[in-house]
Amino acid sequence: MSEKNNSNNSNDRSSFSGKLGFVLAAAGSAVGLGNLWRFPYCVAQYGGGMFLLLYVILAVTFGFSLMVAEIAIGRKTRLSAIVAFDKLKPEYSFIGVLASLVPIIITPYYAVIGGWVLKFLWSYITLPASAVAATNENGMTLFSELISSPTEPIVWFLFFLGITIFIIAIGVEKGIEKSSKVLMPILVILIAVVAIYSCTLPNAINGIKYYLIPRSKDLSVKTVLSAMTQLFYSLSLAMGIMITYGSYMKKNINIETSVWQIEIFDTAIAFWAGLAIIPAVFACGNPTNDLKAGPTLMFIILPKLFATMKAGRIVAIVFFFLVFFAALTSSISLYETCVSIIQDKFKQKRTPSIVFTFFICIIIGFLSSLGYGPLSMITFLGMQFLDLFDFLSNSVLMPIVAFFTCIFVGYVIKPKAIIDEVESSGHEFTLKKLFTVVIKYVAPILIIIILIASLLQAFGKITM
Repeated sequence: MSEKNNSNNSNDRSSFSGKLGFVLAAAGSAVGLGNLWRFPYCVAQYGGGMFLLLYVILAVTFGFSLMVAEIAIGRKTRLSAIVAFDKLKPEYSFIGVLASLVPIIITPYYAVIGGWVLKFLWSYITLPASAVAATNENGMTLFSELISSPTEPIVWFLFFLGITIFIIAIGVEKGIEKSSKVLMPILVILIAVVAIYSCTLPNAINGIKYYLIPRSKDLSVKTVLSAMTQLFYSLSLAMGIMITYGSYMKKNINIETSVWQIEIFDTAIAFWAGLAIIPAVFACGNPTNDLKAGPTLMFIILPKLFATMKAGRIVAIVFFFLVFFAALTSSISLYETCVSIIQDKFKQKRTPSIVFTFFICIIIGFLSSLGYGPLSMITFLGMQFLDLFDFLSNSVLMPIVAFFTCIFVGYVIKPKAIIDEVESSGHEFTLKKLFTVVIKYVAPILIIIILIASLLQAFGKITM
């Protein structure tokens, strides 16, 4: 494959060199902070083994169907989301616009969280584990000191963003594909090492049981909704990412098997992440309180756990290297999607599109970086900037985009259009009946329920 700077013509569009490159790059997009940071605390909060079971069921039905649809739309049109829907049916171009807003909002604040990860990685490299877990004379942890600082979050944000842009600037094959071929296998090895170590700790068996054994008392609407919402995070759905990556996919690659491989890879990483963190909570922490720690589990609870372990500093360094790799591969896919959107919508070459995306990231990223510090007095619906951007993208826009995508595929271009694209590679779409039922009937209903529940939760009408 030769790299092209001008992707305006579909015939000149960059592409992955083959199936392995596509699967690893797409898996790199799906595997990120959603798997290593969000998945473990969702499992902990929302039912342990029951959450895990529901997540797997949803992944192989809803997640599979929506990912097939998005990748097929991208390959069929050879365009990113912002113009792909317009090419298929101009009156439905608004779906592409909404889908394109998601990565544009997420990319900057994702880089902020990536900067937090780098800060903790550097702290463990330079400090003892006990020092990272300690609180100062004002009762503040390393994490609370970081997010309240007027300068440090910006420094780490820019550092993480700079690494992302460097890889993006190299291009699709040389940058994203080659980095994914290196980073993703390392990711698997590191998470397995941490998980195995965690499971050997005293009392870890109770955490393993909580994590793996579904309990009927944990089956609730809250658990189902949480598992469904996590699916969007983990699989990079309804963000335009899979449409963009599909547009780089060669026609001879089997979409169906590729999606299965991406899902297996993604779910395996999430599973190992949960196995690394939850048994450690039972072994070294207070399960009654720590399982409810939520988003702070990684940055506040885990340092305390590492401080109690033998060789805790080494384990922490390995773990945060792992999280950094995962965050970077997802950040690459988010940024690449933004670049592709600008290229296709405004007919720009790659370099100007990278620069324009950088300025968007600076504006939103600075607000997110300072939202818990100097700008903490500014809130919307009781949310700081980063929380607001997260709510708008993940709880509002993503379900809306997913719903309209299902309606578009199910009732406008019809499932046959996607099935034909899948089978254009010369491989039969073996689960076409499941795909049709889920995309037309099951998924739209589930998505509407999620959207309504998310909005009611945001406005304090229900508690999840």
